[in-house]
Amino acid sequence: MKKKLAAMAVVGAALCMSTMMVSAEEDLITVGYAQVGHESDWRTANTQDYQNVFSEENGYELSLIDCDNDNAAQLEAVRNFIQQGMDYIIIAPIQSAGWDTVLQEALDAGIPVIIADREIEASEDMYDAWVGTDPHNEGVTAGNWLAEQLDGAEANILQIEGTVGASATIGRTEGFAEVAAEHDEWTILDSQSGDFTQDGGQAVMESFIKSYEGEFNVVVCQNDNEAYGAMDAMDAAGITYGADGDVILISYDATHDGLQYTLDGKINLDVECNPIQAETVKGVIEKMEAGEEFEARTLVEEQAFCAPGIESEYAVQMTQEILDGRAY
Repeated sequence: MKKKLAAMAVVGAALCMSTMMVSAEEDLITVGYAQVGHESDWRTANTQDYQNVFSEENGYELSLIDCDNDNAAQLEAVRNFIQQGMDYIIIAPIQSAGWDTVLQEALDAGIPVIIADREIEASEDMYDAWVGTDPHNEGVTAGNWLAEQLDGAEANILQIEGTVGASATIGRTEGFAEVAAEHDEWTILDSQSGDFTQDGGQAVMESFIKSYEGEFNVVVCQNDNEAYGAMDAMDAAGITYGADGDVILISYDATHDGLQYTLDGKINLDVECNPIQAETVKGVIEKMEAGEEFEARTLVEEQAFCAPGIESEYAVQMTQEILDGRAY
């Protein structure tokens, strides 16, 4: 009889534990994140940030889909999140256009949507909040810094753009072009997409060198990985660049390796695009959960960094202390 009672007690305890586990799972807030892909060091840091912040320990169940820079796959990922009944959906859009239909589907399902990192071309009443960076201002910062450094000297510029249709590409290109339009002594010789990858940056730069060898003195790369590829191409061609070189090299993102190259004087200017955004997104979700008012648009803090010894109104001189303090 005692053995039977003991067995019943064990079964009861197991059922209790099982009920507690189910309850704990039910208490987790489910979040679907449609990530752009893994095209750059910046994107890797951004993904890791979301995985760290939206953890079970913090009360979340994160489903993160790497869409591998495939716009159709990203739309499908969002639709799957809707079908799964996620509590919240976060989208880092590969392309800025073409979101109306799937956003309406999320709206009809009553699932809040937060747009992260990049912008989309859709009415703001079709999603709940936006958290991200300002690529247009990043482009303006790069242009203003270059104008400050050249001080009226001529510039023959080659630009390696990011992914076609991405808001980061559009913003940086337009922002830089606005400043360039104010300088008759500047010529943008060519501008082509490197797709935000190192291989893409190298291939475009190799093509540029064949077409414009000896004609350019400024190279603008729209992220660090493209800059690494451009550096490899210029190294192979015997072209010097950076603080002590013949070519001014400007980059965007300010990842750890990008800032190391800036500290070393290989990159003249690196304009930050901050990938650490998940905590800000979590704060928006927490306010939604509590029924409190939240910011519809939140810009994450950014700055720009230049090589040591370069005085600038628009950028901070890079130091080892700054590099050691980077979270990505």
